[in-house]
Amino acid sequence: MKVTILDDYFDTVRTLNCFAKLKDHEVKIWNDHAQDTDTLAERLRDTEALVLIRERTKIRTSLLERLPKLKMISQRSVFPHIDADTCTKLGVIISSSQHPELPSYATAELTWALVLAAMRKLPQQMASLKAGQWQCGVGSTVRGKTLGIYGYGRIGAVVAGYGKAFGMNVLVWGREKTLERARQDGHAVASSKNEFFERSDVLSLHMRLVDATRGIVTAADLARMKPTAVLVNTSRAQLVEAGALVLALKAGRPGLAGLDVFEDEPMRDTSNPLLALDNVVLTPHIGYVTIEALETQFVDIFDQINAYASGSPINVVNPEVLGSAQLRR
Repeated sequence: MKVTILDDYFDTVRTLNCFAKLKDHEVKIWNDHAQDTDTLAERLRDTEALVLIRERTKIRTSLLERLPKLKMISQRSVFPHIDADTCTKLGVIISSSQHPELPSYATAELTWALVLAAMRKLPQQMASLKAGQWQCGVGSTVRGKTLGIYGYGRIGAVVAGYGKAFGMNVLVWGREKTLERARQDGHAVASSKNEFFERSDVLSLHMRLVDATRGIVTAADLARMKPTAVLVNTSRAQLVEAGALVLALKAGRPGLAGLDVFEDEPMRDTSNPLLALDNVVLTPHIGYVTIEALETQFVDIFDQINAYASGSPINVVNPEVLGSAQLRR
């Protein structure tokens, strides 16, 4: 099959051990990012299997309708960036492993790195040192403080464990099903959303972005946070009400933030107001970007391509396409 891999920024995929799984296919890799429909339509005109690295490129109807040779899209995890209904209508299979048994330890580790970097003001201290000014202020420890976990899923549970190891008091909020799981794991559960935001010294978001969670953290929620508290988001920027976080940080509640996600990605706008704030630690959506995590991710992605090529697609999220007269040959 003719396989195209998009958005491999550092030409990493071909260095992975699992890349050998594509030895029987004709592979084209793009190392830059493009979202323009005309550009993508040209790049993908002969593509039969399209590989996506998470949500870096949106695959919308206007593009899909110009790709008559496309047979499948192979990726991992959720797929809000793909017009799945159009894929089904056009007979394009979407194979996407949901890896239900495995949390992203890479994302959990980055979450904790942002917690410590924000609390100890590491970027500011580094900048001061490089400027020849030695120390520039006083940070805070996490021991004895309250770690709020909003969304006690696979990653949230791992981060809660990190908090316990650092001597923090874990407090959980979210759906009742996840609250029950947190109770079973021995964690405290907030009595209300208001209490959760008021008590948390570090508040970390760990929810999927769906219609029900979009904007779930409101300006009023942020205003309840302590001026010494830090909000950490390695999930999705759109979980927070649009524009609310910048205003909250300027107002001093919360006093700090650690962010790995942005409303528009890749975020290359140097005038973004978040970049002008000195109480924010920012990373360019690298939560899952480690060699180990990519190796795990692409094993699934390449296995899905080979399964399709052998006539037995796996991890199909639009099964209506299977057996359909519209299925592309």
